[in-house]
Amino acid sequence: MATQRIPVILVTGFLGSGKTTMLNHLMRDSADTRIGVIVNDFGSINIDALAVAGQVDSMIPIENGCLCCAADATEMDEMLERLTDPELRIDVVVIEASGLAEPQSMIRALLSSSNERIVYGGLVEVVDAAEFPDTRVRHPELDRHVRAADLIVLNKTDRVAEGERRGLLEALQEIAPGAPVVAAAHGRVDPALLFDHRPRETTEEGFRQLSFADVWADEASGAGCGDDSGCHGHDHGDHLHAAYESVEFSTAEPLHPRRLMDFLDSRPVGLYRAKGFLHFAGAGREWKFGLHAVGSYLRFQLSPWERGEPRTTQLVMIGTGIDADTLTKRLAECVAAPEEEIDETHMMSVLRYANETD
Repeated sequence: MATQRIPVILVTGFLGSGKTTMLNHLMRDSADTRIGVIVNDFGSINIDALAVAGQVDSMIPIENGCLCCAADATEMDEMLERLTDPELRIDVVVIEASGLAEPQSMIRALLSSSNERIVYGGLVEVVDAAEFPDTRVRHPELDRHVRAADLIVLNKTDRVAEGERRGLLEALQEIAPGAPVVAAAHGRVDPALLFDHRPRETTEEGFRQLSFADVWADEASGAGCGDDSGCHGHDHGDHLHAAYESVEFSTAEPLHPRRLMDFLDSRPVGLYRAKGFLHFAGAGREWKFGLHAVGSYLRFQLSPWERGEPRTTQLVMIGTGIDADTLTKRLAECVAAPEEEIDETHMMSVLRYANETD
């Protein structure tokens, strides 16, 4: 059976954009998910690490330098190796970068990692709605950072007028055409947009550090939250579900590999994540293809079908501003007709993104 890999999500954004606030909300709203965190700050005292201390299941603070400079590929592997130790049972790793980090360097370090227990979970760029126009003038390199993102979070929208917000959304689309953009206030982003919740299968816990779930029960009333923190106890009614859509597709008919790849190569604007299992016709029918797509990143993981397991395609697609009917129609067009002949050459476009069987 294929090994379930742990997604690693990179969170970047200029100084003061609200990365740590967003991270705190993600952890607070994900009490059933074990989150490992790598936090770095620019300075000798890691303020960001202190801000999230006691709120994560395992954390590695990095001090006195930005992550992309302080950690080469080997050092990143060492950190991820610690966090992905099976005994910790971490479900997702979040790397919060310094506001001075270079996103492209971080992506390269992560994709070059030799750790077989991880998979790239995407880069999230946090943008300060109130400061972005002025900051962009002083630091034009921010455009390059935004273009590297798989998902853009336009944060602090409560601090700008509606007209300004629309203008910012248009500007971000001009900088990074097709990239999903989610508007947020106080760093509140629904965790389901970024990673899967994985409730514990058992209440038995081995050794672990203090998690936020342990202390949140005493603060569910909102005690300890700042006036502008957006804390609401366990009330999940203010999640930004309306900001994104989730579309499901399933079929018992096998897919044509080349048409499916044409769909994935021309993913619609706003589609952020695609995940699930694929059943291909022809040379691919003997294997179950696990799909993991985030932004422009695409990967298939092969595993054998279990005895008696129905050979079906089951997909979930998540994004902003996507059209469910159009997505479903395009995927239905990927179903192979019975009379079509499909051989190994049709599978080559799929297999170049495939991992070897675990």
